[in-house]
Amino acid sequence: MKKTVLILAFAVTTFLIGCGNNEKTTTTTDEQATTQEQPAPEAEAYDAQRGEGKYTAESLALTDKLDAPMAKKGEDAFGVKCASCHKTSDEKLVGPGLKDVTTRRTPEWIMNFITNPDPMLDKDPEAQAMLELCLVRMPNQNLSDDEARNILEFMRKIDGVK
Repeated sequence: MKKTVLILAFAVTTFLIGCGNNEKTTTTTDEQATTQEQPAPEAEAYDAQRGEGKYTAESLALTDKLDAPMAKKGEDAFGVKCASCHKTSDEKLVGPGLKDVTTRRTPEWIMNFITNPDPMLDKDPEAQAMLELCLVRMPNQNLSDDEARNILEFMRKIDGVK
């Protein structure tokens, strides 16, 4: 029994370390003081509805109708890249459940977050609130534009778009 518990604890620890942000940054006290005195210019221009990234409502041009083949590809990509941390229900696994995510967030916000999680977690208050609940940073899955768009379409399918 003890051996099983130790193996499980090791596996969970390894998973959490592997999914963490491996970037190391160092700053001096002078750099920290300068940063605190003057907010970064891009922080002032941050759009909480769109998020941080290249996607805009215009670039996505979604319709009210679901693209079923795209949603199927998104479901397959979700199974490989997302399902280990997210459920399609509202139940939290490692990350939050995805049910109704397309009604809570704009499509461009979702696309920018799933393709660009680190800057979003650094700047977006909603992403930071999710991080406080989940305690694990979403790793960058290096999704292609097509994979990300397909996953968005799968999320729309989960939320009842037909």
